[in-house]
Amino acid sequence: MSDALTEMMRGLRLDGVDYGRCQPSAPWATAFPMKDEAQFHFLAAGKAFVQTPDGDWMEMHPGDAVLLPRGDAHVLASEPGITPTPVECMTRRPVCDGIVDLQCPCADSKNLLFFAVMRFNVDKRHPLLQLMPNVMRTSDLSVSEPSIPALLDAMVREVDMNRVGAGGILARLADVLTATIIRAWVEHGCGDSSGWLTAVRNPEVGRVLAAIHLDPAHDWTVEELARKMGASRSGFAERFAKAVGETPARYVARMRMHQAHQWLREGRRVAAIAERLGYESEASFSRAFKRIIGAPPVTFRMRTLDATRPRGQLAS
Repeated sequence: MSDALTEMMRGLRLDGVDYGRCQPSAPWATAFPMKDEAQFHFLAAGKAFVQTPDGDWMEMHPGDAVLLPRGDAHVLASEPGITPTPVECMTRRPVCDGIVDLQCPCADSKNLLFFAVMRFNVDKRHPLLQLMPNVMRTSDLSVSEPSIPALLDAMVREVDMNRVGAGGILARLADVLTATIIRAWVEHGCGDSSGWLTAVRNPEVGRVLAAIHLDPAHDWTVEELARKMGASRSGFAERFAKAVGETPARYVARMRMHQAHQWLREGRRVAAIAERLGYESEASFSRAFKRIIGAPPVTFRMRTLDATRPRGQLAS
């Protein structure tokens, strides 16, 4: 794996994880809606199938886990074809720090499933997340990455012990696990010979992409980036566009708006983000944001406020 991709993976981390477990009795099926966060399932015991976002069914065996890096809607079931129950309709009982039990009718101890919602520090529009398949199955990657089963076992033991601080330890294990899954996919599972991933692996273009991703808020100029490549301004622009598929200016603008979107999700004010990114006015920043993201920043700001506002409290 190239140094550039290593640097970019260091910048991809989990900011939070929520865990649950259940012991469903067959026949069963649960529908999980689309989320902004990644979704993860681990089958510790029993049998299960996952219906992928494209409608196909994928069988899981004990020890299998699946990661949906962009949080796509999907179904877990004991067998294909069973009418699913929305997961939102299932009762949750807190177990310990950051972990809940899904209350399954007629629980069966022979079946044990763990699930998690994983919040990355970047949104799902990030190029690396966009390149990943809808579903990543650990059994497909464990041959090349033998540490994956050991990490899964450690997570199961931590949940089962119900000890103080389990949520924090699980978050750290999940961070290592997801980074390991992504690394194994990059090294052995992606197989693309063109596009963004190939551009990252190019030593010269990769250095430039890594610099942009490690500091997306910086207002990079073509001259600065050309120096990173060690090329003339015109030569750099031509080689970058050929490798990446868009101009350096367009790519930088897109990454800056992704950073702005992340800040909006964290609750930062639009005016403060506009100032941080060097825009002369909030209006000019809003126009640029809408042109690239597809909606004005105030839309995402209001979503964050609505999500954090106590029920019954009106918007101010």
